[in-house]
Amino acid sequence: MKWLVLLFIIVPTAELALLIYSGNTIGLLPTITIILTTGIGGAYLAKKQGLKAWSEIRLRMSTMETPGDALIDGVCIFMGGLFLLMPGFITDIIGFLLLFGGPRNLIRPSIHKWIYKKMKNNQILMM
Repeated sequence: MKWLVLLFIIVPTAELALLIYSGNTIGLLPTITIILTTGIGGAYLAKKQGLKAWSEIRLRMSTMETPGDALIDGVCIFMGGLFLLMPGFITDIIGFLLLFGGPRNLIRPSIHKWIYKKMKNNQILMM
């Protein structure tokens, strides 16, 4: 429940405040240009990285390996693309962090721990 409050109230409010501040500081057109550039560039990067992750998943599945990290990378890239399509600076930073491999390598252990915890509590079942 607390995540929903953060997601739907605090983040949009902070994004709006930053957009207003940016519009007052650097101007309306540069702010709109930045938003459009990150949206278009982010969509391109998400597509490129997503296709790379998809080919890695297919390769692992064809060799009868579990796609584990490649699957997590694919979900992170998808989420990063969604964040980049949302207008705002905070979501753009989060989106770019999820698109690039270095930051993903830092958060992947946390995702593994979260999944393991869910499996241990029988909230995720593996069959």
